[in-house]
This record gives sequence, structure tokens and C-alpha cells, in this order.
Amino acid sequence: NGKPRPSVSLPQYETFCYGRETAIYIDKFSRFFFPFCFCILNIVYWSTFINNTESAELVSNYESSLSLPDILPVRLKQYDKNRAPKLLGQPTVVYFHVTVLSLDSINEESMTYVTDIFLAQSWRDPRLRLPENMSEEYRILDVDWLQSIWRPDCFFKNAKKVTFHEMSIPNHYLWLYHDKTLLYMSKLTLVLSCAMKFESYPHDTQICSMMIESCEYTLRLNYNCNALYIIFFSVSHTVQDLVFIWNMTDPLVVNSEIELPQLDIAKNYTTDCTIEYSTGNFTCLAVVFNLRRRLGYHLFHTYIPSALIVVMSWISFWIKPEAIPARVTLGVTSLLTLATQNTQSQQSLPPVSYVKAIDVWMSSCSVFVFLSLMQFAVVNNYMGPIATKAMKGYSDEDLTDFLIVLFQLFFLIKY
Repeated sequence: NGKPRPSVSLPQYETFCYGRETAIYIDKFSRFFFPFCFCILNIVYWSTFINNTESAELVSNYESSLSLPDILPVRLKQYDKNRAPKLLGQPTVVYFHVTVLSLDSINEESMTYVTDIFLAQSWRDPRLRLPENMSEEYRILDVDWLQSIWRPDCFFKNAKKVTFHEMSIPNHYLWLYHDKTLLYMSKLTLVLSCAMKFESYPHDTQICSMMIESCEYTLRLNYNCNALYIIFFSVSHTVQDLVFIWNMTDPLVVNSEIELPQLDIAKNYTTDCTIEYSTGNFTCLAVVFNLRRRLGYHLFHTYIPSALIVVMSWISFWIKPEAIPARVTLGVTSLLTLATQNTQSQQSLPPVSYVKAIDVWMSSCSVFVFLSLMQFAVVNNYMGPIATKAMKGYSDEDLTDFLIVLFQLFFLIKY
């Protein structure tokens, strides 16, 4: 070809041949080794993944396969859901725990307040069976099963309205533990009544409670039938059958971030409120809130304005006795303003018949303003002919204009 060939020595040629043979051998080995390793990887990976998926599906199927008969006694006639599970003749003990999430909408006029809580009830029912192969500490049950097993017949004694939370799913849960203890938790919004006392208002401290009591189990009987009426009381849960007890370790938790507009939670505690009725003693528990009213709102909206009105009525003492319209206008305006202030300060309160602390204050202020008007009457009386002579300087039109301005001031203050 006319191109010079490079001269290669024998050792270089042998090295080249050896390297080429080695490279060909590595290629041949790789043709089998790499596919083999990749196949092993696929076998290990997919077998592991498929096994985990199948096991998860099996567990899921096992969990979902639990039904109500799996926890009820074999002989259903031996289980009465209307009877408390008394052990050795002792009353059934139900432990309660309350978590207060919020406390608001305190209405003095209707004497109510609103609270959001988590209510936890736990009791032991030895008549139940444990599900087979129950390896976990507890098992979550269908809440609807509570209609077929015994549950505490508790209700909120001073509640006006109880709302179950169902956003986005019903917020109540049921657990079954190894010792056959059932734990039922639910989130509720309660509108509770509170018998408030306003003798010291606005320096008062209100004591509001949330009472949980055992009710008389009705079995949905007709109350109008006398025979059934006797059965109605025979199946009620008294303290001989059922006892409510606060959780020993943590009975009450109150959200530390609760902030009320005019009240402070001075203290909260749990107590027993069992009361004896004519039909027996029914167990009862209570959460008590001590609510102390803040003075700041009333200080700036009631006390300071009313005190300034009283001081303003004293300005007439520095006005010349001859300036009769000015002194009368100042006194009457102060009295009307104080009356309006008194009405506004009690708009949020119910019309109680006893005297409140705010009544004493506002009445005292009204007396001081009224006495300032009486003082002008005394001064005007002593002025005698001088006052009459001073009034001659005012025409009927001036007096008419004065009365018009006075009534306009009255309506402006009133509305």
C-alpha cells in the first residue's frame, strides 16, 4: 500500500497476543457471569418483595377476619349484655380519664359553657374471649360491637347538648387487651350548665363542673306500664353493680394553652359526686373548674369611665353660680351618661334579684352625681334674688335652645 509497517519486536508481539487472549477470556466469562448475577439479584429481590406482600396481605386478612362471635362466649346464653360483669360478687369498676382540649363560649346570661374533651373509659369483662393468635398487646375492635356487649351506662348529668365528632371519620375507638380489659375513647363537644353566682361580679370566681353519672338502664321499656316500670328499676346500675373511679395515674389533663377572654382557670381537679336517690345510689364523678374573672375588661370599660363621669360632675363646683344652664346641663348629662353606662355594664348578665358588686359601685356613682345636682339646688337657693336677676338675662328662646340641646345630648348618649 506504500505505507511503512511499524516494526514490532518478538517480546512485544507475545505480550500483545497474551493480552488479547486474556481479554477474550474475560469477555467470555462476563457473558455468563453478569447475567447469572443479575438473575440471582432478581430472584432474591422479587422473592423477598412478594413474600412481604403476601405476609402483609395475610395479616391484613387475618385482622379483618375478626368478627363479633370471636370474642363472645361460646354459649351466648351465658352472656347478658345488660348485666355488669361482676367478679366474685364485687361491683364492676370503670376507670375514667378526661383530656380537656378546649374551654370556651362561657355565657353568663344562659349560665352555660362549651368544652371539647377526650373521654376514656376502661373496664374488665372476664366473660369475653380473646381472639385466636392474638400476639399484640391489644386488638382494635369495631366500635359498633358496643351495641352487643356490656358497656358502662354513663351520661353527662349537667349537659344540655353532647356532640360526637365525626370529621373526617367518627372519633371513637375500642381496644381489647390481653387481660380482657376494654378501653373505649371518644371525642365529644359538650354544652354544660353551670350555676353561676354573681354577688361579687365582676370580682367573682365561678365554680363549674362536668359530672359523669351512671344512669338507670332502660332496656327500651315502656315507662307507662307499671309492670315494666318495676323491671326498669331492677336492672339499673347502682353502686352495688357499678362503680366509677378516676384513673389512678392520670385522671385529668387540661390543655395548658387554653385562653379565655375574661376568665382564668385558677384551679381544676377531680372529685366524687355520688348522690343517693330514692331508687338507690348511682355512682358519679366530676371535673371541677375554678374560673376567676379578670378585672382588666371591667376596669377600662366600667370603673374608669364611671369614675370620670363622677369627677366630671364636680366641675360644676368651679362654675359661677350665676351660670345656671351650664351647671344644670353638666349635672343632668353626667347622670344620664352614668345610667347608660350602668345598663351597658350588665347586658351580658341574667336579670338576678340580688345585689351585685357592680350594682353597689354604679349606684354609689349615681348618688355622687345626684348629690352634685342637689348641691347646685342648695347654692341656687342661697343665691336667691341674685339668681333670679341672672336668669332675667336669658330670653325664652335661649331657654328653648338650651332644652333642645339637652335632649339631643340625652338621645346621643342613650343610642
